[in-house]
Amino acid sequence: MAGEFGLIDKYFARPTPSAVLGPGDDCALLQPSPGMQLAVTTDMLVAGTHFLPDTDPLRLGWKALAVNLSDLAAMGATPRWALMAGALPAVDEDWIAKFADGFFACAAEYGVDVVGGDTTRGPLNLCITAFGEVAPGRALRRDGARPGDLIWVSGRPGLAALGLAHLQGRVALPEPWPRLCVAALEKPRPRVALGRALDGIASAAIDVSDGLLADLGHIARRSGCAATVRLVQLPHLPKGETYDADLRRIALECQVAGGDDYELCFTAPGSQSQAIAQIAARLELPLWCIGEMTAGPAGEVAVLDPDGQPVEFERRGYEHFA
Repeated sequence: MAGEFGLIDKYFARPTPSAVLGPGDDCALLQPSPGMQLAVTTDMLVAGTHFLPDTDPLRLGWKALAVNLSDLAAMGATPRWALMAGALPAVDEDWIAKFADGFFACAAEYGVDVVGGDTTRGPLNLCITAFGEVAPGRALRRDGARPGDLIWVSGRPGLAALGLAHLQGRVALPEPWPRLCVAALEKPRPRVALGRALDGIASAAIDVSDGLLADLGHIARRSGCAATVRLVQLPHLPKGETYDADLRRIALECQVAGGDDYELCFTAPGSQSQAIAQIAARLELPLWCIGEMTAGPAGEVAVLDPDGQPVEFERRGYEHFA
């Protein structure tokens, strides 16, 4: 059985051409591009909390890195490097090989060099730190929204939460939604190209990880204003003969509060709507205008039904210590 350093050498020590010094020493040495700022983020994925223990390790490897790249995307940063630390309950080389393949597939697709990390024995737990670059003063932040700005979201928030509900047997989805929703859950696509395209267009941005309403609330809070979301403007979710009242209710709850989507929610002045439509066409990515920022209590997010009446939701997002 391979030991700790044998596992690292076999599965995780790969060429890092963009680093001054990669894995194998006490630290990696990194040189940002001239005139650029570093954007740094870290996320932890714990078995049973962030993913099901029997998740395909190939997809888990992809997701472990993708969720961090999503944070960089939300800042408009270009991904460059990553560190990976993980606790494993035992050495299962088949599992590790598949996980590494998924992790490095994501790294290759988004131009990331994996420059170091750590392994130890313990409950399955993955912690990734990602580094990106952004020009000074050009980062997308959460505090730039203003009353009157329109609210946009990419993709189809709610698919990932529906995928989890399907795997847990809490909902029966009509075809082809089971495959689409589970793929959204297990192999999210960080919207790096969208984040970069929004430079000079978006006034604020965040990635949707904990739930659309909860994450939009972070923008509103940091920006010192309120927000209104109109249900009729949200993207469509599953329809069909089995699309009954219970499924509609669960789908809506997943859409506004489910989380794990890693889509981008952003705000922009109405004058930028044509530019945003052009971005959507160029990236072949649907971008939905779902409401507007308003003058009101900082962080308050109102939801209106098709008649303009307020709708209350018991849960607005995931909270680890709720």
